[in-house]
Amino acid sequence: MSESSRTDTPAEVEAAWRDGLRALREDRPHDALACLNRVIASGRVNAAIWLGVAMTQQALGDNAGELSALQQALALEPRNLRALIMTGDCHGRTGDGRAAVSYYDAALRLAAAAPPTDPTLRAEVERARRMAERYTREFEDHLTGRLGGPALDRPDARRVRQSLDLLLGKSQVYLQEPKHYYFPGLPQIAWAERDQFPWLDRVEAATDVIRAELKQVLEEDGAFSPYIEAEPNRPMFDDAHGMLGNPAWSAFYLWKGGVPQPENLARCPSVMEALAEAPLCRIPGRTPSVLFSLLRPGAHIQPHHGFTNARYICHLPLIVPDGCAMRVGAETRPWTEGRACVFDDSVEHEAWNRNPSALRVVMIFDIWRPEIGETERELISALLQAVDSYGGAAAPAWEG
Repeated sequence: MSESSRTDTPAEVEAAWRDGLRALREDRPHDALACLNRVIASGRVNAAIWLGVAMTQQALGDNAGELSALQQALALEPRNLRALIMTGDCHGRTGDGRAAVSYYDAALRLAAAAPPTDPTLRAEVERARRMAERYTREFEDHLTGRLGGPALDRPDARRVRQSLDLLLGKSQVYLQEPKHYYFPGLPQIAWAERDQFPWLDRVEAATDVIRAELKQVLEEDGAFSPYIEAEPNRPMFDDAHGMLGNPAWSAFYLWKGGVPQPENLARCPSVMEALAEAPLCRIPGRTPSVLFSLLRPGAHIQPHHGFTNARYICHLPLIVPDGCAMRVGAETRPWTEGRACVFDDSVEHEAWNRNPSALRVVMIFDIWRPEIGETERELISALLQAVDSYGGAAAPAWEG
């Protein structure tokens, strides 16, 4: 039998594998490759063998051979962390940063789901994170440079900037996910543009007088009650992230569930005067809702979704200490006293007061989405009233 046709025994294959690894450690890549090719010829191949071949090809400066070996390894083990990271490295050396990031990101997702226990591999995962961040910065610099850089900072380019953040993986998509009632065909807008609501000028102009009325209310113990309360005839399987019955998030209602609160309105007469031109939702038994919302120091309203996407929520910030902000979708904004904001609370949102000693209070009211016409508003109102009339059940809360 000729030497070329002889089949290695399992022991000889094992010896070739050990010899190949030793040659690789001793910086003898040609000898290592010869040994590893002998293993491959035996047919007893696994991902580790191909990783060894990739390392020898890298030592020899053969990027194409290295990439081919890594592809073989990933074909056998698509979730092999080391192979994914090495493939990212290989693409990076050839100047393909986008391909490199795709492999680094895949490795990082796997490592997040099942963190490696091997310290060396953990270090490689951390290096992959840094490399992914580097290539992402380079890609962003390339894109912004081609687009003119400062042009993206113009107000009319805001959506383009948001799309760029999504493209780069710096942000994620948050869509309308109302808890109960979804109205189709509305634009996916988390934060509405303030200048689309000129009637807010009147609301903002009343900030000082409304705040003065609020401060009188705050002087009275018990004026505010917990925002999240148990609903009659509805199961409660959890405590709403610790906020059920919790005074850390409290409310003082002027209108609640479409019902005016005469005593409270009499104490704050400037509020409804300021809202005279606002397109408040008016659905008997449900809306409008107009209230002062109080967050105590350290309070955090966990991510959640509101009742419906058919309305916007408006905030008029009245008392805002440092450390307070709200996230709607992918964008976090601080409140500014006297500057109203409008958002879709069917998009995931959260809010917090990280000030150690001061209250945060905003006035909240809900308005119709401007895209919904009068006929649709009437029919939505009729539909939800029909829901409430069925079985005599109490309506679920409109606020989210």
